[in-house]
Amino acid sequence: MNPLHTPLCDLLGIRLPIIQTGMGWVAGARLAAATSEAGGLGIIAAATLSLGELETAIAKVKERTDKPFGVNLRADQADIDDRVALLLREQVRVASFARAPGPDAIARFREAGVICIPTIGAKRHAEKVSAWGVDAMIAQGGEGGGHTGTIPTSLLLPACVDAVDTPVIGAGGFRDGRGLVAALAWGAAGIAMGTRFLLTQESHVPEEVKARYLSARLTDSVVTTAVDGYPQRVLRTPFVNALEGDGPLARTWRAIRHGLAFQRYTGNGLGDLLREGRQMKANSKLTWPQVFMAANAPMLTKAALVDGQPDSGVLPTGQVAGSIDELPTVAELVARIEDEALACLRQLGVPTAAKETA
Repeated sequence: MNPLHTPLCDLLGIRLPIIQTGMGWVAGARLAAATSEAGGLGIIAAATLSLGELETAIAKVKERTDKPFGVNLRADQADIDDRVALLLREQVRVASFARAPGPDAIARFREAGVICIPTIGAKRHAEKVSAWGVDAMIAQGGEGGGHTGTIPTSLLLPACVDAVDTPVIGAGGFRDGRGLVAALAWGAAGIAMGTRFLLTQESHVPEEVKARYLSARLTDSVVTTAVDGYPQRVLRTPFVNALEGDGPLARTWRAIRHGLAFQRYTGNGLGDLLREGRQMKANSKLTWPQVFMAANAPMLTKAALVDGQPDSGVLPTGQVAGSIDELPTVAELVARIEDEALACLRQLGVPTAAKETA
């Protein structure tokens, strides 16, 4: 038995307990398919896709691999029922969420045979979503990219593992085989990585933007609430400094403009946008200004990661970007992580069999 094989591998039908997270504008069909084909679980980021675009992305993944993959959803999207129906029709068994859907939604996913994996950032959240019946969860420490909490992975992960019986996947600061072994030692069922997969050849991020990430130091990121009202880790840039200096009126006005721009981009009607806002407000207990702010992130991220204009947008990142200096293929990255993890285990005296092949 491969010592890297965990219950998560059996749950998801994958060879290695490595998940590529659903990064908006980044995790498309090419990246997800490459990760699944390499032995992990690739995830399509669907929050920034229309229903038709999601259907096309799923078809492209299935053309490139017959391995399991997942889709990252937003439970408050107006067409969430149609998206879940699409996952069922296309036999996509994994749905991940940046914020956990409510217990009723989780029950619907489970009844439909969809594996539900939310991301959490505190022990109490782990206990809550476990009681709601999720199949697994990603515990992301403060080092993680995008929206994150304040507790470092080294403390959050073992605390969550001790608190629940549900499989816990570690995220935040992982990039190599040593990190995978550390996560397993803390009791995790595997690891999830975003920034490390963003910085691969299959990532659609423009090369000049990848270069900005590769030049970052460990101290070149900042956690800010200026993007959408939630704590979010981004690379420090003059634009981010300007955002943090804005007053509430300037932030709200910009957020409304970006929300309308996102509505036009996705083809959703204004009614859909307002319904999503009301649902977001009800689920998260946000004020209307905070709901407006939540419209900021997709368009500011798109400006940097899709349009190649990092000085006019934001660069979501994990702190681990400061430890990455090259762009391997996904296959090279996953194989290297496996080799490093097995070598690390041998150094610790753990017997390992010959490396498995897909």
